[in-house]
Amino acid sequence: MRWEELDQQPCSLSRTLAVIGDRWTLLVLRDCFLGVRRFDAFEKRLGVTRHLLADRLKKLVEHGVLYKQPYQQRPLREEYRLTDKGLALHPVIMSLVSWGDTYMADERGAPIEHIHKACGQRMKPVMVCSECAEPVGARDIEARPAAAFGEDAQRLVAG
Repeated sequence: MRWEELDQQPCSLSRTLAVIGDRWTLLVLRDCFLGVRRFDAFEKRLGVTRHLLADRLKKLVEHGVLYKQPYQQRPLREEYRLTDKGLALHPVIMSLVSWGDTYMADERGAPIEHIHKACGQRMKPVMVCSECAEPVGARDIEARPAAAFGEDAQRLVAG
């Protein structure tokens, strides 16, 4: 499978990686969730070249993850905002952050605390079943090929 063909695969993870699967894009999304909106602010925080940043932002806009909103007319200046599609990536980013807090933090611990506004407590993301609300982990889920994808999906499921 070639990197530039990921978006054509019958696999939701491959299709997702085609849009958000590189380190700079994930860091742009992290910053979006931390309230960064302007090109210069992304550039300063990330230390990435203007060309690379422009490419990643353009891709996120083209795929409907971000949209541009003018904040100044003369000269035209735009900021980047998360769409509903972009906001739906929050659990993904939070899961990666939680994994990093658990397995990649140094002796000082997690660099950022995430506080649930409703109860005021520090929180960690938990995956739950959409039907019964029970917490689920890797060993609690069985993957089955969807009938609509036939053999294409069969090769994705081990076993």
